[in-house]
Amino acid sequence: MKTKNIFLYVFVIFSCFACEEFLEEEPRALISPDTFLTTATEANAYITGYYAILKNNSIYGQVGLDVFYDNGADIIEPNRSAGFFEPMGNYSLTEASADVSTQKMSVSDTWKDLYRVILNANILIDAIADNENILPEVRTDFVADARFVRALCYWHITNLWGDAPYYTEILTLEEISVLGRTPKATILAGILDDLEFAQANLKDEYTGDDAGRASKWAAAIIEAKIHMKAQNWQAGLDKCLEIINQSPHSLLPTYAEVFDPNNEYNSEIIWSLDFAKDIIGQFEIGVQDAEGNLPSFARDSNGNWRPSMFNPRLRDEPANAADLEPLKDALAANGESFNGTGLQIASKDFAEKFPMNDLRRPLNVNDMYEGIQLNHTYMPKFMNLDLETSPRFNHSDNRLVFRMADVHLMAAECENERPGGDPTTAYGYIREIRERAFATVGEAEAINGLSQQAFREAIYDERKWELAGEATRRYDLIRWGILFDVMEDIEYRFWTPAANIESWHVLLPIPLQELINNPALLESDPTNNGYR
Repeated sequence: MKTKNIFLYVFVIFSCFACEEFLEEEPRALISPDTFLTTATEANAYITGYYAILKNNSIYGQVGLDVFYDNGADIIEPNRSAGFFEPMGNYSLTEASADVSTQKMSVSDTWKDLYRVILNANILIDAIADNENILPEVRTDFVADARFVRALCYWHITNLWGDAPYYTEILTLEEISVLGRTPKATILAGILDDLEFAQANLKDEYTGDDAGRASKWAAAIIEAKIHMKAQNWQAGLDKCLEIINQSPHSLLPTYAEVFDPNNEYNSEIIWSLDFAKDIIGQFEIGVQDAEGNLPSFARDSNGNWRPSMFNPRLRDEPANAADLEPLKDALAANGESFNGTGLQIASKDFAEKFPMNDLRRPLNVNDMYEGIQLNHTYMPKFMNLDLETSPRFNHSDNRLVFRMADVHLMAAECENERPGGDPTTAYGYIREIRERAFATVGEAEAINGLSQQAFREAIYDERKWELAGEATRRYDLIRWGILFDVMEDIEYRFWTPAANIESWHVLLPIPLQELINNPALLESDPTNNGYR
């Protein structure tokens, strides 16, 4: 699904308005799905459109969801005090600051875009469900995709806000604008229903022009995560083993191979969003000249931003001023550039604690370039310094969402936690992960044969080392009930989260403007998740 000019699709009518602007639009001014979603080609274009919203900076495009799933934990922090990251990293978030948007990133932007995807998924399902112009098997596949994407968005919404507006039918904009919050348990039941349909009807994998679409196994891993968060350990284990034993995915021999930008659809990746260099997206609309050319600032503002967040910024390096010219020479010789922002680097705490004998360390903690000492500790597994293929803010790198190592770690945790579970059996599910992470079997086996509690704590760390920066950490710490314990002991370079973190910070506030637009959002919880 690497597509240029994606915003030419009629679909974007539903994706480009601010919430209040969208709700003020006359319905007759919008293109009706009844007159557009009439063929398989149009439906496929529509699907590409809602995937485009998933790639927005507010969700998967820049740091989007990463801010809420990885920042404010014990793995990542910026290399300088950056305003966008401060509310989460320093736990100073308020209802009002939730509306403050930087490059289309904020609590508010994420809320709006998740609901935009949901709206469009609902429209597609309704429009093509009985459309005999589309072959039944194609129609079922498209509906399954829409139901997966709807489930994905509601899953994120329940993770981030708990109770929230929920609807799966076609509502008028006026009806949507007065919805109150539905209990999280009700939403999760609907998510599981959507995921069951998706697993029954999506393909094992999508290739060619469909590469980047989610498969049935992406739906399966979300189901497993829901079971685990509810501590339904046996159901979680059963689903994980289904993925391990029946999916086409498998662990790669080495950790480095997983993150090879030249092998983005390797067997370990269950789902990654497909990005293309030089696409025209949300910041470029309306700024092209008569020939369709973009000014340099606009051209540099799209593609996949995420590698630029992890790439070093030359002005921050090297550690010793005398090494600046040698550093520039070394970069030039390699056809590379420190062309990023350095706003997502290995945290001080993470760098100090990552085991020195762990072979994953160089890809997660690195403060050298060609023997030159750097100021900061970067995460090379997400970096792409290539000048030709990966210029600043214009990367073609896919956005990893789910991979097989996570499933193996989940299976081990479920086995250890389920009634009658065995830590030694649990270790068997992560044996391959451990053995590729260490030079000797003896080092890998250091966490084999532990008690249940000791293995539980080993899993806490193993998920940190293996899945660093993959938008799982805060979610894990919250579901384990140890976020506050971890943050009380954390030491950041600039902020003091231990002094600010409160019990309500396990959820986000609904943004203030949303509450002003729709007071019904406060009816079931006048405290707005504790933020007032």
